Amino acid sequence: METNSSGGAGGGLGSESSTMILHNAVVVTMDSDCRVFQNGAVFIDIDKIKAIGQSRDILQRFSHVAHHILDLHGQILLPGFVNTHVHTSQQLGRGIADDVDLMTWLHHRIWPYESNMTEEDSYISTLLCGVELIHSGVTCFAEAGGQHVTGMARAVELLGLRACLTESIMDSGDGLPPSWGIRTTDECLQTKAPSIWQSQKKLYEKHNNTADGRIRIWLGIRQVMNSTDRLLLETRDAARELKTGIHMHVAEIPYENQVVMETRKVDHGTVTFLDKIDFLQENLLAAHTVWVNDTEIGFLSRSGVKVSHCPASAMRMLGFARIREMLNAGITVSLGTDGAPSNNRMSIVDEMYLASLINKGREVYAKGTTDPTALPAETLLKMVTINGAKSVLWDNEIGSLEIGKKADMVVINPFSWSMVPIHDCISNLVYCMRTENVVSVMCNGRWIMRDKKILNVDEEEVISLAKEASSKLLRRAGIKLPSRMNVIP
Repeated sequence: METNSSGGAGGGLGSESSTMILHNAVVVTMDSDCRVFQNGAVFIDIDKIKAIGQSRDILQRFSHVAHHILDLHGQILLPGFVNTHVHTSQQLGRGIADDVDLMTWLHHRIWPYESNMTEEDSYISTLLCGVELIHSGVTCFAEAGGQHVTGMARAVELLGLRACLTESIMDSGDGLPPSWGIRTTDECLQTKAPSIWQSQKKLYEKHNNTADGRIRIWLGIRQVMNSTDRLLLETRDAARELKTGIHMHVAEIPYENQVVMETRKVDHGTVTFLDKIDFLQENLLAAHTVWVNDTEIGFLSRSGVKVSHCPASAMRMLGFARIREMLNAGITVSLGTDGAPSNNRMSIVDEMYLASLINKGREVYAKGTTDPTALPAETLLKMVTINGAKSVLWDNEIGSLEIGKKADMVVINPFSWSMVPIHDCISNLVYCMRTENVVSVMCNGRWIMRDKKILNVDEEEVISLAKEASSKLLRRAGIKLPSRMNVIP
């Protein structure tokens, strides 16, 4: 048995799986009873939680079989955070699409960028994004859609993260880069894809349940304006067959709803149309979902659709999502960062804080009166833990600290100027915590960050690779950013 009494969550311990006790911690379980152990402990056996409770009890029962015993000295132990909407392949494009509208963002910045990416670019981009995600306490993320899933999967496996990876799928629409061409629905779904593309089913066969079960492959629909009815319906059916999820951008801007009303002959927009064709299902993760009316919120609730709220991205280009109404309707709402070109910050910690402010402030905009009770701290903490796990269809194994679930957890050091004093632990985690307070992260029973040091990759090397790859990629894409000031080289 090895004992570590240091303030950090790892000391000299390696990242290998083993039996371990983490004790003397404020354990925030996020279980159905919302239990918080003021002096709590967790016993981990390889990759799963075997016991949770008061420190004294856990130490008495399991210290004789634990390989490692770690004293967390009153730090906070939480389930790992789940980021339910992030474009990892867009990390190399941070800053290339600031201060532009969505259609300019897509047609003149992001699509030229994505269409010139190589698999190696995607690998490096996902490494860089993953480093930032880990530093903000994320153990699992839902990829919103990129072009090179194999590159993403390599990076996820190396980093030690958990992920639902998705290829960005489009088979129609205006403004797509000439190098992409328009893929037929068969090419998107089956086996006739050109060499630069792989069908979603083949990606599923190649990567699903790999990396010790940490990688799952979902099916992707980029957006309704780039999808034929056949692609939507056959994606729905393929997801049922494979028993996996679908990730899709839904009702982002008024223009999208307008196009859908004109082309699909419905009386409102995307959600109304998706309900009409029976696309709304429990395995659909709808990103953003800003421009919906009361009837459509009812459709989402009735169908069990999950919604990923990305507050920073929404405020930048999309608008006020009706999150309070969705939650009141029983919809599972989680949080996402979106990609670096639409947010710049991949911190789910920041998104919690933003979501709290935006949704309180929206009450003034919507009703002309303040309501500080909108989206209280405990709700926001659920959104990044158990609701996130439900959104990625993984809540049987992650999202809360419970016996039998995976050992995905994050250690928070609250003893800093940003969080002291702590009168209300839950409130402080949402309204005071910063990325700097995240000190250690475990996924699948293995430390992937310890004492703020990423363990499985060299951060400086990743940054160096990213700087070189991003410069070459922008040159290939022909993206020239306007000069904002009189810059003298």
